[in-house]
Amino acid sequence: MNIQVYLETGKKRTIAGAVDWPGWCRIRSDEFSALQALVDYGPRYAQVLHPAGIELQAPADRSVFVVTERLAGNASTDFGVPAAMLEADQKAVDPAEYGRMRALLLACWQAFERDVQGAAGKTLRKGPRGGGRDTGQIVEHVLAAEQAYLGRLGWKLKSEGGQNLDEALQNIQQAALNALEASVEGKLPKQGPRGGVIWPARYYVRRAAWHILDHAWEIEDRME
Repeated sequence: MNIQVYLETGKKRTIAGAVDWPGWCRIRSDEFSALQALVDYGPRYAQVLHPAGIELQAPADRSVFVVTERLAGNASTDFGVPAAMLEADQKAVDPAEYGRMRALLLACWQAFERDVQGAAGKTLRKGPRGGGRDTGQIVEHVLAAEQAYLGRLGWKLKSEGGQNLDEALQNIQQAALNALEASVEGKLPKQGPRGGVIWPARYYVRRAAWHILDHAWEIEDRME
């Protein structure tokens, strides 16, 4: 089994991600470490997908990875954000691929929700200097980021007042699925209102899934 991966390399950090498995993405200081982290997180990623009925055989080592694209990173890369778009991101999405992308994105959202619920009433371990968001702050951060991501996709999110965090999570999740469908069907604008770049559907799913899972795993790792 070969798994296509890409590498996005900045001055300080390298990002390794599985092209066809959105959310399976790790960031380290160099190419070797990033690819090894991808191997190390394979079983964890597979666990995210299993409840959704999606099976992944996690690799035992880096030999299964085939690097299909190498991208120059930027300041976002060095900050720890996968910002570069792949050539593969520009490809049209057929119905079968859309169904799979939707299922993968939903699986990541559901993993995040499970971890948020599992952390209820528990304290998240602080960093060495006492830093780190609590669970509610992580949820608020993810909600804000995903709202921004939807805007980059060309989707206008209707604001809903008076929501608690659980309701807000459900609404943003549904908006994400609706926006993905609209993007794949070509119903969203090709350019932003000021000529800005609109994210293609593949990149949106890859970026959103990474961010959602990154914070889901943060909650798991910091739970006391």
